[in-house]
Amino acid sequence: MVKMSGVYQGHKHSEIKHGPSGAALETDAPKDNNGKGESFSPTDLVGAAMGSCMMTVMAIAAEKDGVELKGARFEVEKEMGVNPRRIVKLNVVLHMPQSIPHDYRKKLEQIAMTCPVKQSVHPDMQVPVLFHYDI
Repeated sequence: MVKMSGVYQGHKHSEIKHGPSGAALETDAPKDNNGKGESFSPTDLVGAAMGSCMMTVMAIAAEKDGVELKGARFEVEKEMGVNPRRIVKLNVVLHMPQSIPHDYRKKLEQIAMTCPVKQSVHPDMQVPVLFHYDI
């Protein structure tokens, strides 16, 4: 179990700390929801978590199999809905090294689709994922 904590700083800003490492980040309400958009919104972090989780689980498998993912990157575009305000779609694009063997790519793609964050979001949230082997 991992403990995280947060302190509301006022003006729709919170500071969040990761218990084990002490790393900190800030959140702010987005401009379209009464904030200044000066940092990640809480829902932005869900998108960031999705991309980084997919990348992390692929890296764990690739490392075990001697496949290098260094330089791989992701982009996530979040779409919000209303009534209730929620994330309705996370468009994920993963840019992967061209050097990954063709017969290994399917394995990595399947692993990405089973990352814990993707398995934890509501089934109504759309999460289309594109893989580009262009790095």
